Amino acid sequence: MGMYVEHQQLYIGGAFTDPAGDGTIEVVSPHTEQPIGRVPHASRADVDRAVRAARESFDSGVWSGRSQAERIETVTRVKDAFAARSEEIAHLISAQNGTPYTSGVMVQSLAAMMVWDAALKVAADFPHEERRAGALGPLLVRREPVGVVAGVVPWNVPQFTAAAKLAPALLAGCSVVLKVSPETPLDAYVLAEIAQEAGLPPGVLSILPADREVSEYLVGHPGVDKVSFTGSVAAGRRVMEVASRNLTRVTLELGGKSAAVILPDADLDAAVAGITPFAWMINGQACVAQTRILAPRERYDEIAARFRAAAEALTVGDPLDPATEVGPLVAARQRQRSLDYIALGRKEGAQVLAGGGTPEAMPTGWYVEPTLFGNVDNSMRIAREEIFGPVICLLPYDDEDEAVRIANDSDYGLSGSVWTADTERGVGVARRVRTGTYSVNTFSLDMLGPFGGYKNSGIGREFGPEGYAEYLEHKMIHLPAEA
Repeated sequence: MGMYVEHQQLYIGGAFTDPAGDGTIEVVSPHTEQPIGRVPHASRADVDRAVRAARESFDSGVWSGRSQAERIETVTRVKDAFAARSEEIAHLISAQNGTPYTSGVMVQSLAAMMVWDAALKVAADFPHEERRAGALGPLLVRREPVGVVAGVVPWNVPQFTAAAKLAPALLAGCSVVLKVSPETPLDAYVLAEIAQEAGLPPGVLSILPADREVSEYLVGHPGVDKVSFTGSVAAGRRVMEVASRNLTRVTLELGGKSAAVILPDADLDAAVAGITPFAWMINGQACVAQTRILAPRERYDEIAARFRAAAEALTVGDPLDPATEVGPLVAARQRQRSLDYIALGRKEGAQVLAGGGTPEAMPTGWYVEPTLFGNVDNSMRIAREEIFGPVICLLPYDDEDEAVRIANDSDYGLSGSVWTADTERGVGVARRVRTGTYSVNTFSLDMLGPFGGYKNSGIGREFGPEGYAEYLEHKMIHLPAEA
């Protein structure tokens, strides 16, 4: 592959600067298992500098005090520069986390650009100040920026999740410290260059690659007003616990175990074609992946045969090869996790319909075959726990009420879909499933609507006016009666 990217500095407060410590992060290709880059590992001292820069910039009003039109103008420059470099960004992300480049351009780059774009639309139309008739006289209700935001993003969709936090936070007038994952720090440097070129004022943005310990220090920092975190449920619980010491506001976007419900009247060609890419998306490393497929018992065998064929037809290989549909998992520990769950599923009595091991053709790299378990019972651990790998469960059900019950019998509530010839019937199912996003005869995530989870899938929302409002405080001003 020949790629090796090295950075010596950190982006703190709008400038590239030497790190306080001498720790480094080695970035390893999940395909070749060879090093492809190195960046500094941010230390606690770097966090202190970044938070101080953010605090000073926020309190000075250099960004928070600008007009909405001015902030929109600067953020539009960020979006345009991001668009210009989208292929480079997709390539870097695929090389780091194994996302197939062909889907990666869409999932990693264009989707992130759409997040910036949608946030700009929302901010332009948002009522930052409104007059209201109060019970005791006229009111002025203001929405003001929450302050210094710590955004903590994962390795699976690093730019998409960064945009989900940065775009609304910056447009609201906040200053941001973005903590990026040690698995995917290289694309973050492109984002830093873009922010610098777009003319974000000094102090408004810092980007720190670091592990969990430094991340925890950032989340618990008294200089932070809000934390927006995307990651696992276990880490989300810890974030909430640490943030609670300072009563820091939190938004958490956590895991999922989403169910795709196929109703008996569904067009199976459309359902299988529609579900397959979103069951195994990002090699199964997506919180919204449709990892439980619910099939009516009377059509179970037919559906099982079709999904088995679909799983076996997926092209596994080098993520940078345009023909690849499923690449390697991000790290050796993630491959082991998937293999452990596959062993567990066999022990629990589920039937391996496809995959079930590592692909013989790929002796190097952290690969797991696209795996499909059949005859899964929803009480099995493989049906209850988020595997975060290319392992999908097929569950039979008897009637629509049971399908809804199984879909809802989960600690998670992030996403889901229903497939039926009758759209209204599908909407009826969508209304009954306790989950934050749902699709009828499609799989979609619209950045102008609210995205987030019920139950253990998270707290708060991203995207749309609801997500934008998470970066604002509400202020009520009482006016005298004659005003």
